[in-house]
Amino acid sequence: MSAQHTADHPSATAVGDVAITRVEEMHGPIMPPSDFFPTIPAAAWAEHADELAPDHLESDLSMIKVAMQTWVLRSQGRLIVVDTGVGNGKSRPAVDAWDHLDLDYVQRLRDAGVDPADVDLVVNTHLHVDHVGWNTTLRDGEWALTFPNATYLLPKADVEYWDPAKNSNIAGGVNENVFEDSIQPVLDSGRYEVWEGSHAIDDDLTLLPAPGHTPGTSILQIASAGEHGLLAGDLVHTPLQVGEIGHSSCFCEDPAAAARTRTAYFGWASENNALILPAHFCGHTGFRVAREDGRFRISEWADLGRL
Repeated sequence: MSAQHTADHPSATAVGDVAITRVEEMHGPIMPPSDFFPTIPAAAWAEHADELAPDHLESDLSMIKVAMQTWVLRSQGRLIVVDTGVGNGKSRPAVDAWDHLDLDYVQRLRDAGVDPADVDLVVNTHLHVDHVGWNTTLRDGEWALTFPNATYLLPKADVEYWDPAKNSNIAGGVNENVFEDSIQPVLDSGRYEVWEGSHAIDDDLTLLPAPGHTPGTSILQIASAGEHGLLAGDLVHTPLQVGEIGHSSCFCEDPAAAARTRTAYFGWASENNALILPAHFCGHTGFRVAREDGRFRISEWADLGRL
């Protein structure tokens, strides 16, 4: 895996009364399509290459391109950070490009008007390595909360699933060491809330279960002033999945469940003209979908700080 670090400025939009700012940690090529999506035939990538390259796929079709990023929300007087990337200084033996990073992510937050001490809530849509890393920062040899005054919202199913004391399959995988340096310090701090089923953050924002990618994967649904949005987490990793909705990534714990979840939320999004903001799109960072003849297609793109 590899990633390009960028100094591009974040950009903002709004869904109803909810202001949304995109703050990127890194972006670039990450994996060959055949590895990332083993069930998508090579011909499908070639057929849609003009739509995917160069933002989401290398022009020679060799590597899928993704971003690691945070969505910052301002809603009803609160400052909310959704997903926290890979993080600095962390031991990630399974992914060389993520091992002991030294990035300027916190400065990018500040450039977006976000002082970590002012953040009210941190939402981890799920507990994969690339969504929880900046939960903590190394200070005086210990992992301390990056957002010291925030409440961290954690999906219960993932807290249980990724605990190495309960799951012996974590060692050697991409989530090795993640619980110890990015989740356990949050639990030890007491500044967290574990949720299941659904969780209303305020009148405009609701966390909903989206199982399949991981047992506790969630999305953040926005319904505000007659407008709708989905902070979709890892519901989708490439635009090709919109038309090829039955295909899930190699990182999905239950690929069939992930496909069912994706279909259900895309259906809701098409009915409500919702802006979909996935966790990992670079270039075009958001989109709307329409359903035609039983299939979904992207009906409109949204660029929040195009790379």
